[in-house]
Amino acid sequence: MINTIIIAIISYLLGNFATSYILGKIFKKTDIRMHGSGNAGATNALRVFGIKLAAATFLFDALKGVLAVIIGRMILGDIGGYIGGVFVVVGHNWPIVLRFKGGKGVASTIGVALTINYKIALICIVIGIIIVIMTKYVSLGSITAMTLLPILSLILIRPFDINFIIFTIILSLMAVFRHRSNIKRLISGNESKLGQKAH
Repeated sequence: MINTIIIAIISYLLGNFATSYILGKIFKKTDIRMHGSGNAGATNALRVFGIKLAAATFLFDALKGVLAVIIGRMILGDIGGYIGGVFVVVGHNWPIVLRFKGGKGVASTIGVALTINYKIALICIVIGIIIVIMTKYVSLGSITAMTLLPILSLILIRPFDINFIIFTIILSLMAVFRHRSNIKRLISGNESKLGQKAH
């Protein structure tokens, strides 16, 4: 039990490393939460700060996921990796250091998924990218990829691993929940497309 708590705390705090907020403050003297969608993530960083800071944001956010899984596995094996993966995304999405106003967890989830099962993760990523290329909606690509994660895991993981399935369902639900405003805008036709600059 104590190991589970340790993993959860470490991973949550790791998730609190708000990359887009920190880079925005250092290089642009700007609080990203006050611009664009108000989201402290890579997509909004692209709209507000441009490709370089957005790429750096995505990379570091993904690395948070990788590190959390590695640390969790070192302490408690595969289950520890799952716990670390969930809580680093929780920390990214709802960071106490930013009064629980964080990102949407896609980059961190990608880092987590690649570390846990890179084959399934890559399939989801490729399909997500195809959706973005076809529609220009980053949110739609992200939602699609995150929704496919538990579905593909259920179909492809053999032998069946209930812990892994539950883990991917939790990650998927968090991602969809954080994209609920995007879903509303997609339905109404008001969602911003890739390349549209934020003001």
